[in-house]
Amino acid sequence: MAVAELASIKEALRELMRELSVRGTILLAPEGFNSTLGGSPDEIAEFIARAAKLLQTKLRYKSSFHDDLPFQRIKVKIKKEIVTLKQDVDLSLGRGTHVAPAEWNRLIDDPETLVLDARNDYEFRTGTFKNAVNPGTDKFNELPAFVAENLDPGRHKNVAMFCTGGIRCEKFAPYLKGLGFINVYQLEGGILKYLEEVRPEESLWKGECFVFDERISVDGDLQKGSLDDFSQTTEK
Repeated sequence: MAVAELASIKEALRELMRELSVRGTILLAPEGFNSTLGGSPDEIAEFIARAAKLLQTKLRYKSSFHDDLPFQRIKVKIKKEIVTLKQDVDLSLGRGTHVAPAEWNRLIDDPETLVLDARNDYEFRTGTFKNAVNPGTDKFNELPAFVAENLDPGRHKNVAMFCTGGIRCEKFAPYLKGLGFINVYQLEGGILKYLEEVRPEESLWKGECFVFDERISVDGDLQKGSLDDFSQTTEK
């Protein structure tokens, strides 16, 4: 999207959120868009339908439910990048890297697959997948340095990565392909879609999933988790 086009879309989305009493954050960038929103089921359904027409695309979304609205403000922002990597990435290289939640267990159970948690350290320590590697990062743009120091396209033939909702992986999967990694996979829809679709008795997820709203974390049933304070995620 052109920057001038984004400015008009920003105002239209902000007005739509006000009209429907939807709260949360929408990020817009030339590379795409992402949002985390809250409202009643009817309000959200109406927002998705009208926003899809405004953005002229089909919107993919994930749902979870909570008695209280987890967002209190309306934020629509234009950014250079949806998630800040500070690297040139050919996003087209991400085609063919998505793995559906139903196929994820088989992939990460393979001993030949390196399972990479593309999130930050505090998110990893809240919960993660079986066999996942923690890069120990504080920011997403530190992940390329971890890869440069620890991973090798010649040695790591299969790399499967995941993040909360799949957005960070949409950028990092093609980044790894651009470095010469042959078989790169990303969990389609991220952890939240996996928890939505995979039965608890079959889940390879351990712990809770950190989320960027007032719930702090959600459990395996996508209900508010046990964390009551962000500081609980940062204590080592």
